[in-house]
Amino acid sequence: MIAGTARGFRDILPKEALARERITATVKECFAGHGYLPVETPLLEDRAALERGGRIKNTPFQLFDADGNLLMLRPDLTLPVARLVAGHVRAEELPARFRYSAPVVREQQSLRGQPRQFTQLGVELVGTDGAASEVEVVRLLAEAMTTLEVPAWRVVFGSVTPLTSLIANCSPNPEFSAEVLSLVHDSDLVSLDELVDATPELKPSAARALHAIPRMHGGLEVIDRIDALLADADVAPAERGCAELRALTEQISDLFAEGRASFDFSIINSFDYYTGIIFKGYAEGIAASLASGGRYDAVLANLGRPGLAACGFALSLERLQEVLGEQGASGVVTPGVRVAARPLRIAVPKGSLFKDSLRVLEAAGLPIDELRDPGRKLIISAGDVEYIIVRAQDAPAFVGAGGADCGICGKDSLVEADLDLLQLVDLGYGWCKFVVAEPAANAGLADRNYEWRGTERVASKYPRITQQYYDRIGRQVDILTLHGNIELGPIVGMADRIVDITATGTTLAENDLVVVDDVMECTARFFAGPAAYRCDKRIRDLAARLAEVASKEE
Repeated sequence: MIAGTARGFRDILPKEALARERITATVKECFAGHGYLPVETPLLEDRAALERGGRIKNTPFQLFDADGNLLMLRPDLTLPVARLVAGHVRAEELPARFRYSAPVVREQQSLRGQPRQFTQLGVELVGTDGAASEVEVVRLLAEAMTTLEVPAWRVVFGSVTPLTSLIANCSPNPEFSAEVLSLVHDSDLVSLDELVDATPELKPSAARALHAIPRMHGGLEVIDRIDALLADADVAPAERGCAELRALTEQISDLFAEGRASFDFSIINSFDYYTGIIFKGYAEGIAASLASGGRYDAVLANLGRPGLAACGFALSLERLQEVLGEQGASGVVTPGVRVAARPLRIAVPKGSLFKDSLRVLEAAGLPIDELRDPGRKLIISAGDVEYIIVRAQDAPAFVGAGGADCGICGKDSLVEADLDLLQLVDLGYGWCKFVVAEPAANAGLADRNYEWRGTERVASKYPRITQQYYDRIGRQVDILTLHGNIELGPIVGMADRIVDITATGTTLAENDLVVVDDVMECTARFFAGPAAYRCDKRIRDLAARLAEVASKEE
């Protein structure tokens, strides 16, 4: 038996290692040419020290040392470099320009084809002139991608400031603010719309801005549109962040003129980390960003160095390998595929959602004649569109891994997939709801068992939806994941209750099960991969047409 590596980790043999050296050397030379000096930080970091800088997601890659300190493998390089600056760089040594090339480790779920260890090539610029830092760092990213000859690269910009200032000005309560930020961070714009519409305390102007800002995309004109929305919502000019965006774009207007830069405010996230501009670098044929960066002054302030401006970015070596045609294994690149030259790929769900999906696609102006009776075909070509026929549960995986650009499925499939996808339009059909149910004959038994056991045993085909519900109500749960006939779980004593999907309640009634609580309602949603959405106008146009179709059917 040949000894292998742990899941998500791999050996790199000489041929690939040489390719990685060539790419890394090119990037290092580019960074060094602008005065960026190398730094190295420990592979293991004190978790408490890093958390002073910003929020860290839960990671299994942590351990206690002999002194009882909780250590963690670094999930990125920005926080460690910020910690280094806060502790070692004196005021007279500013501005500080640092570069790095080092591996980081992040958890990925099984069977997603994603590495858990990858290498970041990045820079951090810390000083006092934030506007100048942003321009320098963006220019450096553009130069690096040009030097590497990344195909059809572009930089997409956003900023957290317009949304955070709007929320601070209009939010009726802290809970609403937190929910808005969470939904935008999760790219769930459909649920954001629902939350805004269900909050009557909001002024109409504020509601319009909350609906619109995360969907803003385009060129320099976007700044004026956001400025007007925030003015209508009575946000003071100094708080809107638009002046800073204009100052930046004046310095890089050539990138916008060349089609190398654009705005897309769906990119905004990590509100306790970034404090202004955020940007990502993309290229043809890639289902994720090549580079990610932004302004993060708050991190330095949290680490005891207020008043400093910090900006930087990191390139993924593995993604660069694949997009440049070298050997690699990033799991997010389709090598050799030219986005502009191939049809738009749409994942269409078969089964109960199929007929209505065809109806809304046709109403949105897409050709569907070949799709009406596909037979055994799995890919249907219709001019500049390709339909990928998949199970609804699989549609998120196809889009998330770059097999399709966008797709349709139920909200439940998106929740269960838990992938980085943009949820864009509630299509309104395929309604059902998730419920908690138990045998009528055992009413109250689950609660009594919980009192002595301290947990509730629940059978479900939907473990993530189930876990989210029990987290929301603050109750411990043990989930028994089944793939069919879950009604049997409590009937035969395997579980106390079930969490399942229902439209009419007939199956529950036939098995003597009664509803204990509602979990969530579910309809079909149109969604897209972030890279595809931000780089392909056809997806944004389709989303707008589908939204119009859905609004007419309400």
